[in-house]
Amino acid sequence: MDGGNLTDLSGFILSGFSDAPELQTTLVTIYLSLYVLTVLGNLMMILLINADPQLHTPMYFFLTHLSFIDFCLSSAIVPKALESFLLGRSRISFLGCFAQVYFSLALVVCECFLLGVMAYDRYTAVCKPLLYATTMSRARCYGMMVLVYATGFLTSLVHTVLAGRLSFCRARSINHFFCELPTLLQLSCSDARANKILQVSNAGINTVGSVLMILVSYTYILHTILQLPSARRRLKAFSTCTSHLAAITIFYVPGMLAYVRPRKACSRDQAKLVSVCYTVLTPTLNPLIYSLRNKEVKGALRRLVERDHPGQGPAVTSGGTSDQFNLK
Repeated sequence: MDGGNLTDLSGFILSGFSDAPELQTTLVTIYLSLYVLTVLGNLMMILLINADPQLHTPMYFFLTHLSFIDFCLSSAIVPKALESFLLGRSRISFLGCFAQVYFSLALVVCECFLLGVMAYDRYTAVCKPLLYATTMSRARCYGMMVLVYATGFLTSLVHTVLAGRLSFCRARSINHFFCELPTLLQLSCSDARANKILQVSNAGINTVGSVLMILVSYTYILHTILQLPSARRRLKAFSTCTSHLAAITIFYVPGMLAYVRPRKACSRDQAKLVSVCYTVLTPTLNPLIYSLRNKEVKGALRRLVERDHPGQGPAVTSGGTSDQFNLK
């Protein structure tokens, strides 16, 4: 049976967590709360960075795109997932399912490489502060983002087109709360070995490429920090990277488990929980990480609130994450 028979299918069924009906109310409450926090937190970061001239720097330029990617990733998955949680199962059209596959995979790959680019930005700022303005010029920053988006969306296009050529004639029930590529490939009744090999190898290449950039950058950063003469200066230099390190941790741990793990090592429910981490939990935590521990963001928010009260004076900023990286 060839791929042309796919057009006869009315769609797929997302089973969500239908095997645990007693958890539906709890899941809806948690998922909806996290999604609201994701939307508010990431939109706040985007609006705040664009509204405050003091945050118009390369680091915050990349952070704007990180917030945008997180917002889009959650919005591509959560609304339909909430329906499956509420109803116990939910029908999704063939085109809708593959749209979820395309955008979710594209945005995950984009975030993977964006975190690598942000590591290079931290390396340049800490290790080569005098060349920072030249190295991270506006043109180069835009060029890096074009490359990040092109890599993500073209990679996802290849996977989606190849998956669309498969036949799904024997099963339409997806034991998941959204159309994730690995789960979708398991439903195919045609030979999907090439798709699975491409998926694992591509995930490995993307992860290794991004992780290698991060490891090399932070090796040089650590070497530079250890050469600073005082503990206070070392701590101040390291603090400029803590938010990015936290973002890397909460993204890569569940992401690698979801796409590189052996299928027999995890139950399907565990796979769903891993997917919850990188589609909802990570986008929720990123704006909190970059705002709660960042005095520049707090200062920008304070200036925005006090804009109508100039008599109170300017807010104090730390300069700890600015382009100049004054480590005196």
